[in-house]
Amino acid sequence: MGSTQAINSRTAAIVAVAELGEEAMALLRADLHPLDFVALLMENSLFPDAVRFIAHALPKREAVWWAWVCARRSAGENPQPKIKAALDATEKWIAQPNDDNRRSAMAAAQEAELGTAAGCAGLAAFFSGGSLAPPDAPPVPPGEFLAAKAVSGAVIFAAAARQPERAPERFRSFVAQGVEVTNRVKLWEPRS
Repeated sequence: MGSTQAINSRTAAIVAVAELGEEAMALLRADLHPLDFVALLMENSLFPDAVRFIAHALPKREAVWWAWVCARRSAGENPQPKIKAALDATEKWIAQPNDDNRRSAMAAAQEAELGTAAGCAGLAAFFSGGSLAPPDAPPVPPGEFLAAKAVSGAVIFAAAARQPERAPERFRSFVAQGVEVTNRVKLWEPRS
């Protein structure tokens, strides 16, 4: 019984910070495993809420990777140079998450525009840690959930920005990938 309560408290903890909509909140039950809650959100076509839930659950680096993969898939075979530069800078941070790469991802994200999936992915890398202030200024740590919010933006933009009629299909694919990441990092105990 103890592990079930821990899983339930984990679901509740994520819900408390993920800023889900009223419809999503109405679906919450104490006995729901986090993955069952995601499945319930998907069954009810509450796609952005499912994205926000996963983004707030994942460790930051894995969440940024998920955002980057979704943004890259959305950008297509030949993305615009600014989009490609943002994706490349974010990928470099994922491979080597140091401060120089984090700041480069932010600069490229701004060039790509923060209202794009690639821009949000780079922003998520920047918000993953370190300081928001310039390197020579006193440190200003990012808020705890800023990276998750940027990851959510990246995945939602990736699903809905181009060909909105295909958004539900993309959301299903992207959320399935996010769930796979939660499984790979063993985020939650298996369902009992």
